[in-house]
Amino acid sequence: MTGTEIPEDHPRHASLLTRHRIEAGVEKGITSKQGLIAQGRGEAFDYLLGERTLPSADAAARAAAAALRSAEHPVFSVNGNVAALVPEETVELADVVGADLEVNLFNRTDERMEAIADHLREHGAEEVKGLTGDGEIPGLEHARGTVDADGIGAADVVVVPLEDGDRAEALAAAGKTEIVIDLNPGSRSPRTAAIPIVDNVLRAVPNVTAHARDLADATAAERRAIVEEFDPDAALEAAERAIREGSFDGGS
Repeated sequence: MTGTEIPEDHPRHASLLTRHRIEAGVEKGITSKQGLIAQGRGEAFDYLLGERTLPSADAAARAAAAALRSAEHPVFSVNGNVAALVPEETVELADVVGADLEVNLFNRTDERMEAIADHLREHGAEEVKGLTGDGEIPGLEHARGTVDADGIGAADVVVVPLEDGDRAEALAAAGKTEIVIDLNPGSRSPRTAAIPIVDNVLRAVPNVTAHARDLADATAAERRAIVEEFDPDAALEAAERAIREGSFDGGS
């Protein structure tokens, strides 16, 4: 069954479509097989969250939009799962806030880097960074520490969806303001982030874009106030509470 063959009235339509996109990403060479496992873990947390955007996640998305609108050099980091799940949405968000797109992978090969860059271009990206690899994130030994010096290396605000904890910690130590999208509120990545968005990336990226459009005419002071008033610890606590107090009634 392909993505177009999944009936829209199927109770698990969104979940099945997501799985198909990841599977297609593996077949296309943009998503690693490890990405399949990561997707399954995220889907489990989304199920526990009720497969909905919590008010706390929406507030985080608004703070993220304000931070991106205020940034001097924002960069959206893209891995294989992000490229497979939200390529068009990612390109649109980057365009709205004037952010660079940069491919960054743990399982880095020239073939995958090129495939993801081409995939993003197919979905509207004009320029994709990450292929030069002439910079590094201090403190990281593996390939994900390799970045473009004029991309993530020079960024003040970095969106790091679906990332690993050690890279999140290294970026924070390097003085970057991090916006992390992660469905697990207990993961190091969101706990390190200045703005953790505990939500499915399929919902989170378009939501940040919508908020960014709404804040287009906001003053610098108004945007700064939104960021300063956001409480990351409260957002994480709200997500954890939703998981602990959630119900399986009506699940499918």
